[in-house]
Amino acid sequence: MADFYPYLIASLPMLHFGMKPPFSFDRFLEICRQFIPEKDFQLLRTLPQPEEYSKKAKRSLIIQKWIQFDTALRNEVVKIRSHKKHVDPAAYLRPEGYSGSSLAPVVSTMNINGSILDNEKSLDETRWKLLDELATSHYFDLDLLITYAYKLLILQRWENIRSAEGTILLEEAIQQ
Repeated sequence: MADFYPYLIASLPMLHFGMKPPFSFDRFLEICRQFIPEKDFQLLRTLPQPEEYSKKAKRSLIIQKWIQFDTALRNEVVKIRSHKKHVDPAAYLRPEGYSGSSLAPVVSTMNINGSILDNEKSLDETRWKLLDELATSHYFDLDLLITYAYKLLILQRWENIRSAEGTILLEEAIQQ
């Protein structure tokens, strides 16, 4: 199998936050499998999800940065939600290693809103912006596919929320 990143990436539709996903994540993987090396395909297929962040594994730099950011964002949400419930957040915080700007103002502002759905949307918009930053200077490589994959997963999540079972899925997501 040849390494056809430029062809593959140029053929993928652009993603915009809030749009309906152009295809499922599984379809994305099927498309990628035809054009990228097996090692890279396996990395895309097994992108760490939040419940797997704490597992010790060798990961690419872009995935490490994503995990550090997402963990820091989740930690800020834990701090605010635990404060509202008068619970000590220490048991729920995860080590993060994030060295970017503070996420506390973003989460605090988002939380004033009150609507759970709007709060979750704000969190995902913040994630989307980081993925845009991570994709900077990556045009036809695996790192760009990784950010594309995470964006597609965000879009797929919101498509599921919009579906008939959306309310149940949102409640499950918030409890994670």
